[in-house]
Amino acid sequence: MLFGSCFCLFLGLYGNDGLLPARWQLRYSGKSLWELLLSSPSLLWLGPQLGLDTHTAMELLCLVGAALSLAAMLVEALRDSVVFFCLWALYLSMCQVGQVFLYFQWDNLLLEVGFLCVLVAPLTLIRGSRGVREHDRVTFWLLRWLLFRLMFASGVVKLTSRCPTWWGLTALTYHYETQCIPTQLAWYAHQLPVWWQKLSVVGTFVFEIAVPLLVFSPLRRLRLGAFYLQVLLQVLIILTGNYNFFNLLTLALCLSLLDDQHVNFWRRKRHHVLSLICSDSKLWSWFLYLLELTVWSLMIFGSIVCFDLKLDLTKNGISSSTAFTYHQFNQFLKTVTIPAIWIGVLSLTWEMITAMFRCACVSGFLKRFWGTVQWTVFATAAAAMFTISLVPFTYMEYDSNARLWPGVHRAYELVDRYQLVGSYGLFRRMTGVGGRPEVVIEGSNDAVSWTEIEFMYKPGNLSAPPAAVAPHQPRLDWQMWFAALGDQTQSPWFTSLMYRLLQGKQDVIELIQTDVSKYPFHQQPPAYLRAHRYRYWSYPQRWWRRVYDEEFYPTVHLGNTFLESMLSQYGLKDKSPPRRMSNTTVAQAVRWVRSQARGVPTHILIWTLIACSATLCLLQGLQNRNNHPERTPLTHEATVKEYTEHVPKGSADHSGKYFKTFLVCSDLLNIQSGQQVQSR
Repeated sequence: MLFGSCFCLFLGLYGNDGLLPARWQLRYSGKSLWELLLSSPSLLWLGPQLGLDTHTAMELLCLVGAALSLAAMLVEALRDSVVFFCLWALYLSMCQVGQVFLYFQWDNLLLEVGFLCVLVAPLTLIRGSRGVREHDRVTFWLLRWLLFRLMFASGVVKLTSRCPTWWGLTALTYHYETQCIPTQLAWYAHQLPVWWQKLSVVGTFVFEIAVPLLVFSPLRRLRLGAFYLQVLLQVLIILTGNYNFFNLLTLALCLSLLDDQHVNFWRRKRHHVLSLICSDSKLWSWFLYLLELTVWSLMIFGSIVCFDLKLDLTKNGISSSTAFTYHQFNQFLKTVTIPAIWIGVLSLTWEMITAMFRCACVSGFLKRFWGTVQWTVFATAAAAMFTISLVPFTYMEYDSNARLWPGVHRAYELVDRYQLVGSYGLFRRMTGVGGRPEVVIEGSNDAVSWTEIEFMYKPGNLSAPPAAVAPHQPRLDWQMWFAALGDQTQSPWFTSLMYRLLQGKQDVIELIQTDVSKYPFHQQPPAYLRAHRYRYWSYPQRWWRRVYDEEFYPTVHLGNTFLESMLSQYGLKDKSPPRRMSNTTVAQAVRWVRSQARGVPTHILIWTLIACSATLCLLQGLQNRNNHPERTPLTHEATVKEYTEHVPKGSADHSGKYFKTFLVCSDLLNIQSGQQVQSR
């Protein structure tokens, strides 16, 4: 999905005639290949070994990544650590030369999730078995920690930025019309009453600051509640905004909050749960219900107090306002950040200890020894990942970041080039308060009559409805949105865009219109170009209305003094001629695939691949269901017997009994807290 999206864009973005040629980022300075890989970890350094120029090598990486992803989706045996490592290395290689077009938070998030998948996924291709490993819960815990960091930081930065719209609870009265590429549902959401928009902001703060604290709750139903609330938030964002794969990736992280019992409930499968052998089990259950009810009641009460929620009968709604100051919130953040880290430490330590005892209870010396070795390796990796993630996590609170051990900072700096962990915080400030800024490019052949150049996805035409493009990300359209927020000098690539359009480069034109015939100057490049900034607003009678704001880029033509000076200033002029086009078999194959995909809108191509893959997976699932009928769940006695058999022969002494007792009690607690219980 992602690799396919990138493949359709990279020639216009990074080709020799693209906006920011990738070959400029790879400087062959006579160093050895190993030194080049250490300075900039990218497989693109191997391009010359294959006889490929840089942009063709990037397209090859996209095709390999797309093929591997599709194969892993269809073939269970390929959902393997080795495959995930290859996918992570491929995307990291492209991000090293991607510059501003591959510098979004979700690109870093994808790299972090991809590396965690290397630790979580089984080593099927090497070990030949997909059986449950004793250390699985340790590495799986890292996904839950990432979900907490992502959501909690996204909520916190909205308030630490001191943005008046977030503090005034009015952010969503602007968001739906000013976000990068809104959907049609966003247009309708913008029409909702102000009191509802303010209440939605309150809900956003609760979902992103309070609810993530339940991620490490030992109570199962609290985590399930956190799961469904996060899913609700992500679905609403998907419906009202085109945020490519970001929300889908967050939904995948939310799955870390589920357990086998709940997944089997979805799948309508019977799930046997060990019952607590205790005369006071009913009393214990009622106590847990009361505790959960207390937590939800405190969360609701805290929301009412912190945001002064009151019924407003005059407006038939609910009034709200922020009832705390920036200083109070900053004190709260200082109070919470370090304890949150220690909660993470305790939670990870618990997973490590329980996994260690499981290794100790495996029958057979060699199996027990091999399991212990694996536990040591993966527990160390999990501890290292958790440790270096503390640096970007504490960026939101300066004092907590400064209190971290200096060795943690050094470890983070050592691996920073590999983008293993990232700092997150979406929608820090709300833009477009005075109207949505949009840059409109105009072309002319006589500098008298001008024609607007309309993009496929971003707003431009006042009568064109907002597009639905997710999970594809039209990266040029996104950067056009960022460019409109400032001056043209803050977006050097924009000068390159004007230059390539004046040259009539088809690869760049296809970034604007996949169907080149819809581009107004497809027969002959414009002689002149200019760009103006407008302010757009959502309009009830039609989709948009706009007002002229100011000139964004002056009128230029090829050879224009201003254009040439900007190209030289930003280093956008070729200092050396590009390498001759390669005619190797691999290069020809890449160009053939590109020719087949040319002219098809990228979002349609991606949805076609998704639909075909989903259909094949569904057919495979139905076939497997018919071939392997559901097994009858183990009885309680059989389950206890299975636990008993974990104790190695000849070790039925007191220590063996302690191991068995600890393991059973551990799983009983995990059932209450929602951990995955696998039959070992």
